[in-house]
Amino acid sequence: MTFNPHSETAPTPSLRVLSGPTVQDLLKGQEVQILQHVQAAYEHHQQHDSALPHSLFLRFPEQPRDRIIALPAFLGGGIQRAGIKWIASFPGNHQQGLDRASAVMVLNSPRTGLPEAFLEGSIISMKRTAASAALAAKHLQGHTPQGVALVGCGPINFETLRFLRTVFPDVQQALVYDTLPERAAGFKKQAEELHAGLHVQVAQDLAEVWQSDWVISFATTALDPHVSSLPADLQRATILNVSLRDFTPEVLEHSENIVDDLDHVLRANTSPHLLELKLGHRDFIRGTLAQVTLGEIPARAQENSVVMFSPFGLGILDLAVADLVLTRAETLNLGTLVPDFLPPSGLKG
Repeated sequence: MTFNPHSETAPTPSLRVLSGPTVQDLLKGQEVQILQHVQAAYEHHQQHDSALPHSLFLRFPEQPRDRIIALPAFLGGGIQRAGIKWIASFPGNHQQGLDRASAVMVLNSPRTGLPEAFLEGSIISMKRTAASAALAAKHLQGHTPQGVALVGCGPINFETLRFLRTVFPDVQQALVYDTLPERAAGFKKQAEELHAGLHVQVAQDLAEVWQSDWVISFATTALDPHVSSLPADLQRATILNVSLRDFTPEVLEHSENIVDDLDHVLRANTSPHLLELKLGHRDFIRGTLAQVTLGEIPARAQENSVVMFSPFGLGILDLAVADLVLTRAETLNLGTLVPDFLPPSGLKG
């Protein structure tokens, strides 16, 4: 039956529910496709084929580290998805044996507004974050780096390493650092088991991670800046400022700055936001990653400069990866269909 929104007997669309294990299976081995979807999302957004309201932060009295964030978005192009991610970050969960982050996503038809899918969202969020960082490294570094360093040995950097190895398969050296040495040791063990030919060394302090011609990823739970300077002799490094709050404004002031979206990243006391407040302008940002991938600006203004990529984490990226998940789920007929989630169309009273 053809759907007619004006018919009193229009059929009720079903809702597809995709659990965490199903989402994980659907994205396994899909790193190249995820990178392509993330790049397409950035470029559609740069070309104004998207709608991206500001994220909404729900915070709790007397729980400054805890938050739940709503990220609504619409993405056009060949994707044509609307939806929202509702993602919680509770760092104290680790003490209870729980993951810090949890999330769900709802996808809606941009034609009718009706919900089409309900997905576990933390896996999508983690992979789009890591893919965004690796995509930036690929285009900003411009060649295979001497190695990669990862500060913060949690799931985000573990995924970031996976995507960095996708874009730089010849990288053989990695440094990892965490304030909890046992977490860094566990990261090293798992990373070497997963990545054949990769030698992972645990750094004893933060000073060891600064290496010229390396890609350096920060994915921590820091609430306030704790890195106040970079080595004077650091050259042609690409810093992935994933957690956004590790660096003092002065560090960014002396770096080349690329972001995902100016209006989004310059809020919520991120390091770029703090620098904007200090300077009273945003001229220190040279452009967006999409401008680089589209060839509108060069990857580096100066050959040996340090480039800092600060991604706020845009809801369009979640939509892009969720589109890949849902398309594969429909093709493979995976997930649970709920035919009566919505009330029958045309009911009166």
